[in-house]
Amino acid sequence: MEGDMKEKLLRRTQQKSEVDEEVPLREKVWTETKKMWAVAGPAIFTRFSTFGVTVVSQAFVGHIGPTELAAYSLVFTVFLRFANGILLGMASALETLCGQAYGAKQYHMLGIYLQRSWIVLLLTAILILPIFVFTTPILKFLGQEEDIAKVAGTISLWLIPVVFSFIVSFTCQMFLQAQSKNMIIAYLAAFSILIHILLSWLLTVKFKFGLPGALLSTTLAYWIPNVGQLLFITCGGCRETWKGFTFLAFKDLYPVVKLSLSAGAMLCLELWYNTILVLLTGNLSNAKVAIDALAICLNINGWEMMISLGFLAAASVRVSNELGRGSSKAAKFSIKMIVLTSFSIGFVLFLIFLFMRGYVAYIFTESPNVVKAVANLSPLLAISILLNSVQPVLSGVAIGAGWQSIVAYVNLASYYLVGIPIGVVLGYVFNLQVKGVWMGMLCGILLQTIVLIVITSKTDWDNQVVIARNRVQKWFVAESEEHNNNQQDA
Repeated sequence: MEGDMKEKLLRRTQQKSEVDEEVPLREKVWTETKKMWAVAGPAIFTRFSTFGVTVVSQAFVGHIGPTELAAYSLVFTVFLRFANGILLGMASALETLCGQAYGAKQYHMLGIYLQRSWIVLLLTAILILPIFVFTTPILKFLGQEEDIAKVAGTISLWLIPVVFSFIVSFTCQMFLQAQSKNMIIAYLAAFSILIHILLSWLLTVKFKFGLPGALLSTTLAYWIPNVGQLLFITCGGCRETWKGFTFLAFKDLYPVVKLSLSAGAMLCLELWYNTILVLLTGNLSNAKVAIDALAICLNINGWEMMISLGFLAAASVRVSNELGRGSSKAAKFSIKMIVLTSFSIGFVLFLIFLFMRGYVAYIFTESPNVVKAVANLSPLLAISILLNSVQPVLSGVAIGAGWQSIVAYVNLASYYLVGIPIGVVLGYVFNLQVKGVWMGMLCGILLQTIVLIVITSKTDWDNQVVIARNRVQKWFVAESEEHNNNQQDA
């Protein structure tokens, strides 16, 4: 039975490939470009806006006092990034499931997958909660100054609603992206950051509510888009894919949890990598200049990564949609187009930062020592930007195909068994300092990129269509069963 189904799917794939070959290349490129930018454009803008919320908050908190700024930076960099990494990683399982189900035209399954993801992420957020409740004693135990630890504890309690906002934000974005309906996300993100700037000024400068005012504005900035997305989804914006709340969301949770854990491990290993590098740099000689220089370079790299993450989203959506639709040839063509587009943008940025060298540092600092250190690191920054134009796209391909567990092992080996040890040896043993640490990071990213290129190029995409269809069929719930269940719920 399974062999017959596989044979039928392969035959259908071959038929679609023959049809695709009849379309002129120029038309295929134009069609794919439109589909790609329909996801990548709003995704890039949304990520820039979300990143901007953090920058705005940091700017207003910085005017309140140095202790508050240090505590805020500590909580955001360590605790909130930790929670963000876990929840974003686990939510990426939804990208695989929704994208493939949408491609297979099982539209009603997207709403069920969305609700299952809410349940899994809610339980995960509750497990993470203690680190925000006990932030002050944790920081004191780690040797942080008492006044900073105390303020950080207050900030952490204020940011608990932000942790829960990630559940709705990540899942709704992935649900809408799978359908290429993410323009609404971009509009809401733009509205949110404008409200955030106005509210931050009113609450901290005009009415002088200090830290509580800044944190209240931050919380609202994260929740305003969520309310808009939920209203859009549940009030008619997704009639085909949202059929209402259902108890079927509690069915077949284990496979979702399993895929979510693999996805969480995959992305967390990437997101925590830079944090470890900063910690390593903090133990070098002349650590202040080293950390300042690395922070400036990572800040630039972070802004550029918003573009790469937009293409990651596009790769995930396009690959999962085409695999679900049963077209291996279209999936491969999408991968080539997205990698080429992202690499072209990355190559232009590579040349800019290679030749600008230390001049860019004057945007962030007036210290000649830090500028000199940044100029020294600029070639590594340029190479990092170039690699980042390819690696996230391949991670998006992995998410679209459902390879999270495989890539988690690749990331573990590349970053933690190769990248960090090389960075430690070059930085400490060969005394290359921060440059050595970063060279280690680049070795890890380069190895990961090479392995992902090999995996992607050697993959039997016809077989991936069969795997995707099997996954879709395995978790399929008949629309009539969902309708009956919803009537019983009512």
